[in-house]
Amino acid sequence: MEIVLVVLQACVVIGAIVLGVRTGGLGLGLWGVVGTVVLVFAFQLPPGSIPVDAFFIIIAVITASSAMQAAGGIDYLVSIASKIIQANPKRLTYVAPLVAFVFTVLSGTSNIFFALIPVIYETSYRNGQRPERALAASTVTSGLGITASPVSAAMAAYLVLMEGTGYGLPQILLITVPAAVVACIVASFVQQRLGKDLLDDPVFLRRVEEGTVEVPAVLAERYAAKMGTSPVPAADAASGGPSGGASGGSDAERPPAKAVMIEHPVPPGGMTAAMIFVSGTLLIVLLGLFPGLRPAFPDEEGELVPIGMSTVIEMIMFSVALVIILARRVKPSTVVEQPLLKSGFVAAVALFGIAWMADTFISANQETIIEPLGAMIEANPLLLAVALFIVCGLTTSQSATTNTMIPIALAAGLAPGIITAMWPSLIGVWLFPANGSQIAAVETDLTGSTKLTQVPVWHSFTIPMLVSWAAVVAAGLLIQLAIPA
Repeated sequence: MEIVLVVLQACVVIGAIVLGVRTGGLGLGLWGVVGTVVLVFAFQLPPGSIPVDAFFIIIAVITASSAMQAAGGIDYLVSIASKIIQANPKRLTYVAPLVAFVFTVLSGTSNIFFALIPVIYETSYRNGQRPERALAASTVTSGLGITASPVSAAMAAYLVLMEGTGYGLPQILLITVPAAVVACIVASFVQQRLGKDLLDDPVFLRRVEEGTVEVPAVLAERYAAKMGTSPVPAADAASGGPSGGASGGSDAERPPAKAVMIEHPVPPGGMTAAMIFVSGTLLIVLLGLFPGLRPAFPDEEGELVPIGMSTVIEMIMFSVALVIILARRVKPSTVVEQPLLKSGFVAAVALFGIAWMADTFISANQETIIEPLGAMIEANPLLLAVALFIVCGLTTSQSATTNTMIPIALAAGLAPGIITAMWPSLIGVWLFPANGSQIAAVETDLTGSTKLTQVPVWHSFTIPMLVSWAAVVAAGLLIQLAIPA
């Protein structure tokens, strides 16, 4: 009978997650709360711990991020990233993924990547490269930045769960950051060798014939030779329109097309707002690295204990928001209207509902299901990586997946270093093409090289996702061996 009840409870949990994903947005968190209601009132399970710290860390960070966005700080970061990407066209497949990763780490959200998609596409297209290579790799590696950022929603959840394990922010970042960098490089190396060049791609050639897209200037001569015709009007490097300079003559006779930089206007004070936010992020890392810098207070046994990092992040990020508002004279009402605040609130509610439901279910079923499941994970730790990958793909929420799966690994007695090495398996968020970044990349690529297929799990992002997953976990497992327990 007990097994039947546990199975029914598990169906409630899974059903709430499925319905939440189908509803979308706030629905994931709200269905999580409804699932908790059913578990408590219908199955008489004691309510689990409410994820207060994780919730307010997200609110604090997203408030600071929104203040930075309102003051033009996001525009400044995008302009810097854009310049780096456009300055390295020949190494674009390596540079763009690293830039996407770094700027996600600094901002704590992969939303910043949306503004980089047109820049990556234009840079690759006008240089005659297959846009899919840089676009798909960069989309995937931006997700790696979530588990390497001290101010992401997923990190907020993870820090709270890891309290008391001896693994704080410094130890986590020592694993996730270098492992992610390795994954970025490996994924770029593989991605550079995938797909046909544009002039060998039948989809691109068909679109050229249909007039959907024009041949970039750098490929005009080769296209004409391939087709056995006179050179066609080629796309201008800056605007994508016809370029008369590509209509005839040899390369020696015709001056090379001048690449025009795509400019991102930055509002006055945007740099100041970005620097304030980044300084707050670095201060959090500093206080995590050196606990002696944090105020300490006596515990129940009279020993001085530094305040927890959850409290530190909340204090600093709310303070950063106020400093930006005062320094740049931003109206608080403007901060509330920012897209980042809306998306952050959705993430906070999703984490709240799913984490509460998961803790209610897990806490009540330690002996029946969690301990046997934990024994399986302990015997084969790679199962945790697979579970994180699949659950994140199904929920499309890194923070909710963290709160659902990490407690099981901790209950199994798995070493915190191994858990942390597996944690970036949240890269599975790209498993299905249900994310805005994936859709935006596909829609932006007029050459048709970046694509979805009728098979939901097979698309332009599948191979870089799988390569990144294998590389980041392997690198993390090796790195964690060098970190003292």
